[in-house]
Amino acid sequence: MFNWLFGLFSNDLAIDLGTANTLVGVKGKGIIINEPSVVAVKVEGNRNKILAVGKKAKEMVGKTPKDIIAIRPMKNGVIADFHITEEMIRYFIQRAHNRRGLIRPRIVICVPYGLTQVERKAVKESALSAGAREVYLIEEPMAAAIGAGLPVKEPQGSMVIDIGGGTTEIGVISLGGLVVSKSIRVAGDQFDKAIVDYINKKYNLLIGERLAEEIKIKIGTAIRLDKELELLIQGKNKISGLLESIRVTSEDVREAIKEPVKEIGDALKDVLERTPADLAGDIVENGIVLTGGGALLRGLDKYLSDLVFLPVYVAEDPLLAVAKGTGKALEEIELLATLNE
Repeated sequence: MFNWLFGLFSNDLAIDLGTANTLVGVKGKGIIINEPSVVAVKVEGNRNKILAVGKKAKEMVGKTPKDIIAIRPMKNGVIADFHITEEMIRYFIQRAHNRRGLIRPRIVICVPYGLTQVERKAVKESALSAGAREVYLIEEPMAAAIGAGLPVKEPQGSMVIDIGGGTTEIGVISLGGLVVSKSIRVAGDQFDKAIVDYINKKYNLLIGERLAEEIKIKIGTAIRLDKELELLIQGKNKISGLLESIRVTSEDVREAIKEPVKEIGDALKDVLERTPADLAGDIVENGIVLTGGGALLRGLDKYLSDLVFLPVYVAEDPLLAVAKGTGKALEEIELLATLNE
């Protein structure tokens, strides 16, 4: 009776709890929240006071006084700070339901492939503590494939590569299940860090990861371009300590990120080598689909296609593919419940 009563006040939610961004969908309404996975807290003795979540918190990154910290509670797709993650989920639940306190929704959360049982339990407990009535998990390659519109229920092989903030997820799906999968902790965040390190080493310039992300988006590329791009940036010279402006090129970025890009390519080759022959034939015919923010890196589809001699396509709206797939899983939440047992 108690659970039934709460069910009256419940709207099911789908949450793509990403390292870089959290997206929330409501059953029947689609994606209604898309904000950075960042929480700003003020340190008050032994307690932390939540000041901002999402966009407002990200704006504070690198710009806060000593008693205010901007925290990214998810690291490599895994909860790095249990309490802050709980607070972040609670905030998004309240946002999704216009801050009505009685709402206790059922929630489907997307998680990286290969999480340990301890890590899966931590995700569930965070959501339950934040106010969820029931929590179900769906693995990221499956959610990405569903969101990209691949025929995951059919007896044929579909292959997806989802490059998020903290992890790259690669999966071969057939008959509603993951046949071969791999998750590596190399993705957008590692691209940003590689750019920071490269500019530090080549130009003696200190920049933050926010600027590195901007460089990646504006001029980043995985292949040589006919006309190289340029961007004027500012940072602090590590030798003189003075502020300085320099021009970086897309060639710089390509050189900076070549190792993490290669690691993604190696992971793709590994999954293809382990794919059963019958499903491999389907992939040769239908190609590979790229999703996630990393799919937007210029020329990455061509780089991977040339590497494995297969067609590689960027999904329509790749940034939202995982969230859309998680949302579609809400429509079959009873089936998902049996898979989570």
